Amino acid sequence: MLSLLSLELTSMQWFLALLSAFIIGVSKSGIKGIAILIVTLMALAFGAKESTGLIVPLLIVGDIFAVIYYNRHTQWKYIVRFLPWMMLGVLIGVFIGKDLDELTFKNSMAVVILGSVIMMYWWDRKKSKNVPTHWAFAGSMGIMAGITTMIGNLAGAFSNIFFLAMRLPKNEFIGTAAWLFFIINIFKLPFHIFVWKTITLDSFILNLKLIPGILLGLFVGIFLVTKIKEGFYRKMILFLTALGSLLILLR
Repeated sequence: MLSLLSLELTSMQWFLALLSAFIIGVSKSGIKGIAILIVTLMALAFGAKESTGLIVPLLIVGDIFAVIYYNRHTQWKYIVRFLPWMMLGVLIGVFIGKDLDELTFKNSMAVVILGSVIMMYWWDRKKSKNVPTHWAFAGSMGIMAGITTMIGNLAGAFSNIFFLAMRLPKNEFIGTAAWLFFIINIFKLPFHIFVWKTITLDSFILNLKLIPGILLGLFVGIFLVTKIKEGFYRKMILFLTALGSLLILLR
């Protein structure tokens, strides 16, 4: 269980937590691919399994903004195809992660992070972007997205590939993903509270104190969506994320 009363946090923990909240805001404003960095920073600050529950309420705050801002672009038919498989994956993730000790959970999270980085790098380098659109493809990507979002809030690599396969324009991509993750993060809440017990009163109080960081990130992210160079951005995130996952392993 978390014990996160403000007086017990070190300066470094506060810095990493606020930075993570800021990056959540940037991510939910439409800049995809940086959730791995959020997970890495929080795991470094608070431990692997504990950080998973700490992050979820913060993600929901960002999701609320995203679904309001991008709602008109949502394509529900893709959510209907993907969401049931993702929920199944969450249930599998709950079972897998419930009794894992901290060391095993930490190592598993680091492996998932590195695997996600490799997948994202492979996708960026892949000359042909044609991905199978058969139901089995949606099912496999959805289940893996559900497992990884429960164990490490790391569904982005799998859900992004699915939406890219559907050839969604940028705004429709963002709007559809916003509703998908809002629903799935709400779905995960009771498992974190009652099964894993990674969301507590102390963690919720810390969440409230980190909301200003999310709001700042949202405003900055809206500005960056139209300004940032995609190629440099993705290379930087992949490098920092791979480095962070190695730090988690060595922590």
